[in-house]
Amino acid sequence: MAIEFNDESMIFSLHTRHSTYQIQVGQFGHLLHLYYGSRIKDEMDYLMTYMDRGFSGNPYEAGLDKTYSLDALPQEYPTDGTGDYRITCMTIKNTNGTYSCDLRYKGHNISKGKYHIPGLPSIYANEDESDTLEVFLEDAANQLQVTLYYGVIGNTDIITRSVRVVNCSKETLIIEKALTANIDFLYGDYDWYGFHGRHTMERQTQRSKIIHGIQGVGSKRGTSSHQYNPFLIIAESKTTEDHGNCYGLCFVYSGDFKAEIELDQYNQTRITMGLQDEMFSYQLKTEASFYTPEVVMTFSDVGLEKLTHNYHDIFRNNLIRGKYKSIPKPILINNWEATYFDYDGEKIINIAKQAVELGVEMLVLDDGWFGNRDGDMSGLGDWTVNEKKLGCSLYTLVNRINEMGMKFGLWFEPEMVNEDSELYREHPEWAFIIPNRDPVRSRFQLVLDYSRVEVVDYIYEKICNVLDSANIEYIKWDFNRSISDVYSISGTSNQGAVLYHYMLGLYNLLERIVQRYPNLLIESCSGGGGRFDAGMLHYSPQIWTSDNTDAIDRIRIQEGTSFAYPITTFGSHVSDVPNHQTGRTTPFETRAIVAMVGSFGYELDLNKITTIEKDQVKQQIVEFHKYWDLIHRGDYYRLTNAHDKQIFAAWQYVRRDGSEALLCSVTLEIHGNMPAQYVKFKGLLPEYDYIDMNTQKRYSGKALMCAGLPMPFSTNEYQAWQVHLKMIAI
Repeated sequence: MAIEFNDESMIFSLHTRHSTYQIQVGQFGHLLHLYYGSRIKDEMDYLMTYMDRGFSGNPYEAGLDKTYSLDALPQEYPTDGTGDYRITCMTIKNTNGTYSCDLRYKGHNISKGKYHIPGLPSIYANEDESDTLEVFLEDAANQLQVTLYYGVIGNTDIITRSVRVVNCSKETLIIEKALTANIDFLYGDYDWYGFHGRHTMERQTQRSKIIHGIQGVGSKRGTSSHQYNPFLIIAESKTTEDHGNCYGLCFVYSGDFKAEIELDQYNQTRITMGLQDEMFSYQLKTEASFYTPEVVMTFSDVGLEKLTHNYHDIFRNNLIRGKYKSIPKPILINNWEATYFDYDGEKIINIAKQAVELGVEMLVLDDGWFGNRDGDMSGLGDWTVNEKKLGCSLYTLVNRINEMGMKFGLWFEPEMVNEDSELYREHPEWAFIIPNRDPVRSRFQLVLDYSRVEVVDYIYEKICNVLDSANIEYIKWDFNRSISDVYSISGTSNQGAVLYHYMLGLYNLLERIVQRYPNLLIESCSGGGGRFDAGMLHYSPQIWTSDNTDAIDRIRIQEGTSFAYPITTFGSHVSDVPNHQTGRTTPFETRAIVAMVGSFGYELDLNKITTIEKDQVKQQIVEFHKYWDLIHRGDYYRLTNAHDKQIFAAWQYVRRDGSEALLCSVTLEIHGNMPAQYVKFKGLLPEYDYIDMNTQKRYSGKALMCAGLPMPFSTNEYQAWQVHLKMIAI
């Protein structure tokens, strides 16, 4: 098995194909973290050092031994109240008002297969590809039992983490903080990668040196957010794309989160990740259980690109589910930027007629088809078709589009309500509003209380009524504001648990829809990429990457997103120019090449483009199908860093067997009398020759990787090129 336990040294060793993770039960029952890195056979407890350190106290059982201090030792799951003054994973408020939790080892279990987390999305795996370690801990004083779960998916170099907390006492305990994962490094000079942003400019890569003190990212917005993604990379200071040690932690959760890094007084580095503890206070009643969302960890000793490939593999194969897990998604056209709210059924039909002639496979009807919805101030929550606006029933409209040979999709925003809606007039108590306070409005909408079962059941019924009324094969699931004014009348005594239960309600609703409509494609959206996270990918194999469709900005957004999330999950469209978000004008070909980093589609009125551009659309669709398998199943390489000042951006897809590659490049800057620019390929087989399918020129794989190719000289701004290589059989 991938998990070993030495009952003499009390060391657990978790092995993947290329990594080892080690934990030791210390002499007083604390779990100590020994090692995470390249695969080894040794037991790494020899790395531990013990000495008397001033102002670092000792467990009572240590007696006269002042060399054993939890303030200095690397721990597996540190808690508050044990003399460890660094960042911790758990804070418990006891019945007497004190804050203390001292967890000691009580036992363990090793089994085949991967554990499951009730009500929460997580990695799934068969028994022949995974193993589970459960470590049982207990705080004897307050009768709290904690189980640490470890899932080992060895072939993909993945280790997952989750925590279960059970109150075995006769009194209610309060969980004030419950993170999922902690990693302690005894020494090392590290940087960390965070992925910050804002609406229409998400997941911008930032590499920072880890310095003394506490650094980190998180969200208090009720979603994983545009501002900070729930994903971190810790890398040795000299790590590059293809060299050096690096570690990833990705949170499988779509709500508030917290990820922190501390370089302590002894130059040890601690990383924690889990639920945001601000506005969190969970009353755990007698015999009740609480589960933390999952953290997915990976390690690479050959740089960032291997870490990326590990995440792409595990998310494609062991997180995403359903019909569209591994087949092409329909090339779609969305009417939003073509019409906004100003449309009727005939205008939609005209867009569809032109689109199907050019090869587009699905039409998606965006916001405005329901209730009294001709703007963003009314109608949300009233999920009944506005037949007066459409001029027909939804069934009739969908049938007309199906008869053209196109699929049909529909936009929803099921978690929101306008005050000007029938739902709000009937059930104002279903929205988050704090008593005796005016709510914070955002886009003139409020958030429904999904911590309440009756609210989730109502929305489920309304969505099903619409989906059952016509042949709807896709829904875009939007979420266009951050959550505020958190108050639930059903949780009067436990308001600190509302946001956690909100997410459970959302996941429950999504799971019910996925199970009832197994062929339905759900594309998640939150004002673009405000909820682009591993939690949503469990239900939605495609996420709208950003509301920003500008090709040049999208290069940077998609590059940052690519560090953890597979290309196949990116929602990407060709849109109109000047771009509606930036005003920038880019060539039609460039917009298509950038949009092929993902699902591919169009967001413009195809009736208004030129004849030449219509021919380009036809060719772009042919090329996307031609390259689909290579793009979506191959390995993705970042050849440049678009977040540095670069003349051009380049990325590449390579088949796993090295037999085919596609390089894409876009000029970012153009100047007079420019020097030549070169790009080196990756992932090819050095001993084989390759032919450029466009020029028929022949190169060795080694030459292309060691010396590269000169890029064509740009004559216009933002030009794009592709180089398609195929290996020549010997």
